Amino acid sequence: MATINSEKLPVPPGNLGLPLIGETISFFRDADFTEKRYQKYGSIFKTRIFGNPTIIMIGSEANRFLFTNDNKYFSNQWPPSTRILLGSASVAVQRGNIHQKRRKILSQAFQPRALSEYTSTMEEILRSYVNKWEKMDILIWYPEIRKYTFDVACKLLIGTDKASDSELLELFEEWIAGLFTLPIRLPGTKFRKALRCRKLLLQKIEEIVLQRQQQPASNKDALGILLQAKDDDGSSLGLEEIKDQVLTLLFAGHETLTSALASMCLLLAEHPDVFRKVREEQQQLGFSQPLTSENLKHMTYLDQVIKEVLRFSPPVGGGFREVIESCEFNGYLIPKGWTVSYAVPKTHQDSSIYTQPLNFDPERFAPSRAEDKSKPFAHIPFAAGMRECIGKEFAKLEMKLFAALLAREYDWQLISQQNLSNNPIPASVLKDKLKVKFRRIGNRE
Repeated sequence: MATINSEKLPVPPGNLGLPLIGETISFFRDADFTEKRYQKYGSIFKTRIFGNPTIIMIGSEANRFLFTNDNKYFSNQWPPSTRILLGSASVAVQRGNIHQKRRKILSQAFQPRALSEYTSTMEEILRSYVNKWEKMDILIWYPEIRKYTFDVACKLLIGTDKASDSELLELFEEWIAGLFTLPIRLPGTKFRKALRCRKLLLQKIEEIVLQRQQQPASNKDALGILLQAKDDDGSSLGLEEIKDQVLTLLFAGHETLTSALASMCLLLAEHPDVFRKVREEQQQLGFSQPLTSENLKHMTYLDQVIKEVLRFSPPVGGGFREVIESCEFNGYLIPKGWTVSYAVPKTHQDSSIYTQPLNFDPERFAPSRAEDKSKPFAHIPFAAGMRECIGKEFAKLEMKLFAALLAREYDWQLISQQNLSNNPIPASVLKDKLKVKFRRIGNRE
């Protein structure tokens, strides 16, 4: 691209809001923040959030421009609170060569061979929860799903059993609550509480790491792989870095996955025709239990359902990049030093890509339609490019196993008069926590 003449190009339209704070409060509190500005300014506009002038870019072309120019015009960026609470050694925060090296190490925990070994453990943990849910009759499902995903993440990422029964989950929840806040360290603020919880969590993770270092080497979880990993110079990862990486993996393997599973359960309850087809596929396949990763490959309709859940109700609303070199997009200047953000939900609602995008229609992903293939970067629930979520296959495996197991044996109906709208940050969360009547199939009393 030719040198940018910043004097001749306008910055995108929009409103930077108040000095320093900008429109940060509206960004947190208004679920329609992006939609309102999209309607007013179009698919690219400026605002100010987290103290920095920010350009929000919407659509598959904008995504392509962002994701293919990482490390050229853009570099990964998180809000200050997130960066501090994840830690400087976290793969999510690292940039450049060190990010690529650490990503390569961590991705070993999510290769097909590792995932195939995780399946039986996921099913075992899920069955213990399902047995409990069946006895509860009326179920407030969201917090239960959170406990389930936390147990799975702790078992498969750090080798700890039944972590949701311990103080660990409570600390983790309070830490997460501060991740996307203003980094105000005054007593009583979410950020101050989260800093305290980060310290305590790292102490607990250190205890686990030191215990594991005294045990035989194992590749059965992500921590085992990290403990055996070597730098390019052949040295092992330091304890402080391992602690930050483990905390990041627990966040990635728990928070957004809880949101995705809850959305799937809600959408199946709201669309009984889709639920019926999921169940019919399970009956036709007739696989015995426990399910294997090979069994799961044959569930093609369920694959479509999961893709549509992630399109229709993506667990993450977007991501941030720092502009490291001024550039031009669609006739607008993207100034160096500003922040750029991409918008997942609005991308997934593009009517030039998706037929009737506000309808829940898994068959849009059938091979005969494959609507997401019409344009690159049109389906981005896990982002894309060199910073695509390394745990995306782990997430899809857990969603698929969860749906397959429950659809075979259980049914659920939504309890009336509940608020099913979302709080979008840090991950999409149902306000009334998903109240359902949960039953084994054939048990209707």
